[in-house]
Amino acid sequence: MEVGILSMRYAKAIIEYAQEKGLEDRLYQEFLTLSHSFCEQPGLREALDNPVITTKEKLALVCTAADGDGKSTREFVRFITLVLRNRREGYLQFISLMYLDLYRKLKHIGTGKLITAVPVDKETEERIRSAAAHILHAHMELETVIDPSIEGGFIFDINDYRLDASVATQLKRVKQQFIDKNRRIV
Repeated sequence: MEVGILSMRYAKAIIEYAQEKGLEDRLYQEFLTLSHSFCEQPGLREALDNPVITTKEKLALVCTAADGDGKSTREFVRFITLVLRNRREGYLQFISLMYLDLYRKLKHIGTGKLITAVPVDKETEERIRSAAAHILHAHMELETVIDPSIEGGFIFDINDYRLDASVATQLKRVKQQFIDKNRRIV
């Protein structure tokens, strides 16, 4: 079965169940933390795919990745147990990402990423967040990243769109224009 279809089915099932129980916000935090854990610790996925590690150890590993030292919700533990029992642990990262997408659509939450060469003060960050929220008619989650390689300006990703006003990109465009112009001359 295709990864996207399977992940979406599991994510839809858990979000519908969470809505019935009124726990979709708490599960969102757990899946968000789990998703970040998958990104920061590539060994987590390898450990889940390892057939030598028992299901009980995998459950403890996933719960620790989702909640750290805190206690996981009963519904989250039951869902992870179901995934592990059906031997779908390889899809867990995609299931968590699908859950995050479904939750954001359900709660009208937009996502944005602001990449700058230097740190941005909180006031500017809040102005950008509120302007984007006003345009999208949704609450915004804004992540700020400092990347000196863009040399100046900013790159703003919002949902599926990108506004690239970085100095590095502008220099590349000018360079490409000179290259194209010189090719016509020769």
